[in-house]
Amino acid sequence: MSDDAIDRAGLRPRFWENVPMTKMTNKEWEALCDGCGKCCLNKLEDEDTGEVALTRVACRLLDDQSCLCTHYQNRHQFVPDCIVLKPQDIESHMYWLPQTCGYRLIYQGDALPDWHPLISGTQASVHAAGISVQHTTVSEFDTPFEEWEDHIIEET
Repeated sequence: MSDDAIDRAGLRPRFWENVPMTKMTNKEWEALCDGCGKCCLNKLEDEDTGEVALTRVACRLLDDQSCLCTHYQNRHQFVPDCIVLKPQDIESHMYWLPQTCGYRLIYQGDALPDWHPLISGTQASVHAAGISVQHTTVSEFDTPFEEWEDHIIEET
């Protein structure tokens, strides 16, 4: 019996290495997400340079323990402007995707790192590697917009 905690039913073996993003099944596409939670952090964009900074200010739906969305399937009912990342429009979202994001890495032709759940077989590897935002966020409800700059973080 395998100790791989990732549900691989319906996933082609090492699909991320040989299947173009636009040809991935929905399950394969979703499996590229490493569950770091960084995409659910509020970002600040410099109007002059277009540079995007991550903050520790998390979307109201982010679970700080698991780093997953608490209402993923119906998140638009709660956060109407939540972005749905799709293979055909990933290029237009590259500017804000975290440097460690599986979608970004595969789009750029890079390999998934050893801590990615598809490689390690466990979601815990993302947290153990210090890649996730686990236990580091502050609530957007408790943090006024004027204070977001105080919560800018460097990406790991």
